[in-house]
Amino acid sequence: MATSTSTRERIVDAAMTLFAEKGYRGTSVAHIEAAAGLTPGAGGLYHHFRTKEEVLAAGIERHLARLSALRDIRGVFGGLGDLRAELIVTARYTLAELDNETELLRILASEARSHPDLVEGAVHRLIDATYAEFATWLAERTGLPAERAEAVAAIGLGALVSARLLTGVLGAAPTGVDDETFVTTWVDMMTNAIGP
Repeated sequence: MATSTSTRERIVDAAMTLFAEKGYRGTSVAHIEAAAGLTPGAGGLYHHFRTKEEVLAAGIERHLARLSALRDIRGVFGGLGDLRAELIVTARYTLAELDNETELLRILASEARSHPDLVEGAVHRLIDATYAEFATWLAERTGLPAERAEAVAAIGLGALVSARLLTGVLGAAPTGVDDETFVTTWVDMMTNAIGP
């Protein structure tokens, strides 16, 4: 049984890498099998998945499960007691997690039109829950009214996600700003938006 699980994971690993590099359409089952160490074209993938789309769904699900900690913003801090320090940790942690998920971001961006149901569901699970958690934390931590906390969360997380989409998906760094400068500026922006 362990071999089956291992093979299944190798298939998902190989497929997600290929989907990120070549796109879903540009990746054949034989490509996935070869990259996973199976005999290309022999149907080994079908012993573990019914379709190539099922492999994509399993890969997206696995990535989303890894990112579940990102949604638990309150658990990241451990009660630092300093808002600025907590925002720095939030920014660095979020950017690091997004860097680790460049493959997923590329797939979501490239497959939005051809697999809208799968991608929309993944985006909602990834983004909506993260924004809601951050807004809740902001409201609890700072006393902001819920509506204001939601707006600040949308702007703040939107800036972080956008920065990584530009670099990881589009390959264009926003005007060459390094991460340290970006994080410092983001924290300044967030503290100004939160207010005293």
